[in-house]
Amino acid sequence: MVDTETKTAWQLFHLNWLPIAAMGSLLALGLSVTGLRLEPVAYGITLAIAASFVAIAYCHRIVKGDRADPKLIFSLGTIGQVIITCAIVGPLSYVAGKMGWPLQDQALLAIDRALGLDPEPIASFVNDHPWLSDVLSRGYGLIKWPLLGIPVVLTLTARYVRLQLFMLAMSLALAITIAISALVPAIGTYYGLQLPAAHFPEINTAVYAGQLRDILALRDGSLHELKLFMLSGIVSFPSFHAASAVLYMWALWPVRGIGGIVAALSLLMIAATPVIGAHYIVDVAGGIALAVASIWAAKAYLEWMGRASQVSAAPATSAVWQPSLAE
Repeated sequence: MVDTETKTAWQLFHLNWLPIAAMGSLLALGLSVTGLRLEPVAYGITLAIAASFVAIAYCHRIVKGDRADPKLIFSLGTIGQVIITCAIVGPLSYVAGKMGWPLQDQALLAIDRALGLDPEPIASFVNDHPWLSDVLSRGYGLIKWPLLGIPVVLTLTARYVRLQLFMLAMSLALAITIAISALVPAIGTYYGLQLPAAHFPEINTAVYAGQLRDILALRDGSLHELKLFMLSGIVSFPSFHAASAVLYMWALWPVRGIGGIVAALSLLMIAATPVIGAHYIVDVAGGIALAVASIWAAKAYLEWMGRASQVSAAPATSAVWQPSLAE
């Protein structure tokens, strides 16, 4: 780990612990205030697995020093960070939902209709084409796998800085998503339309049913224990499904043979979000905008690091920073 890219990536890797620690602290505080509690077994096992990945990465770095393999460090270390982040933000979204601010479904629905994008005819069209409903259902479920695949692909192709920028942008997007969702809570399009899920029998409404159940249970006080592997996506605006699709496309676009495929699948995930995830169109637009802003912020921080490095190194070396590492 002696070249510029790996050193920069190592600095960013450490930086990425800050938003994770901040969200973890908010979760601990939120649990104590709201009275919600985590089911300990699943949560403990998940954190233990993540900690083992991180521990291997750090031990390898300490033992090997500059001869450490960056592929091993950044793949395992970042996977550990991803697991920890997901284990935090799921329950944290429930803490945010517990705040109980007025539901904004009618306001979001009104915005969609003002844009000429009423969700009811969109859902009706998909319901009338079962093959399309099946494709969108599969597309919506694509959110999970890239979270573990991106660290592997980007380390195997030696894109260490891009991997750390992806992790930073994702953490920023998640934190902002949860903060906004606390202030703009909503259940979903079918709730806003006041239609039962059975109104569209050909559409997989299991995701919507889960978020409807949990949001109402949070608001009436009947939900107390959060089981990690049974949590639903209860965030409506902005849509993190849409945000994650943009983040995935950006992260893997430069990888030949993979970038185009990921872009196509990510666009499918975005298309599935309004119907399968029962998101308003404005949710999707908000998620896309948030992802773009988060990527910009991560790259801006990298450029700031470069300028700071030049200033500190100027008296001793003429080495030139190359911001193209982020491109």
